[in-house]
Amino acid sequence: MVTMKSPREIHLMREAGRIVALAHRAVQPHIQPGANTRMLNQIIEQTILSLGATPSFKHYNGFPDASCISINEQVVHGIPSKGAILKGGDIVSIDIGAKYHGYHGDSAWSYACGELSANHLALLEGTRLCLFKGLEQAKAGNHLSDISHAIQTYAEQLGFSVVRDFVGHGIGAQLHEDPPIPNYGPPGRGIVLKPVMTLAIEPMINLGCKEVQVQKDGWTTITLDHQPSAHFEHTILITAEGYEILTQVEDKEE
Repeated sequence: MVTMKSPREIHLMREAGRIVALAHRAVQPHIQPGANTRMLNQIIEQTILSLGATPSFKHYNGFPDASCISINEQVVHGIPSKGAILKGGDIVSIDIGAKYHGYHGDSAWSYACGELSANHLALLEGTRLCLFKGLEQAKAGNHLSDISHAIQTYAEQLGFSVVRDFVGHGIGAQLHEDPPIPNYGPPGRGIVLKPVMTLAIEPMINLGCKEVQVQKDGWTTITLDHQPSAHFEHTILITAEGYEILTQVEDKEE
């Protein structure tokens, strides 16, 4: 069942989203060659805790850490590790969730470590734009799959493929709520969007094939052809006018 959020719940989700955005801001300068993902995760966790929230992902269904950090062909759910050392030219996807007074914010962003090759840079920018193409359809009166269709259409126009195995989701008192939100499919399907719904829209786009495989750790998921992937996500609120991004802060905000 899709839950409609009260003004109090929306207030708490705005704060959870703000904390997620500040955690992204805190870690971004440290995404440099030679850094390891365990260190990046520590920065993220410390930031979340210092702002009065708790990491949504830590121990969620057994996941061990505060963030998912996935490099290159790792699509999602990379487990931070001292042995995972960044190098120039890597695509680094960081997924962060924060729980504030019982409510969640969730956002993923893919970053360039050093200088990217032209095709990797195109994947990064193309996936970011896929997110915003989807968000253009996130407005009251549209169907849920209008978001999905916009993401798929734009990704495939660019020559990329859309991951089918993982999808976006509703969000609120639970990290994952109804409805599931695929990043592919025909328009005009699914629920009709209404104000005060809260959704996490998150395209996962591959340079090569769409197929993925979960590794032996039970979490880290890679592309089957070992080509790189990118992942962008925002938590949003459907409004009477369109949508509000909850997982961002003003440039001046610290």
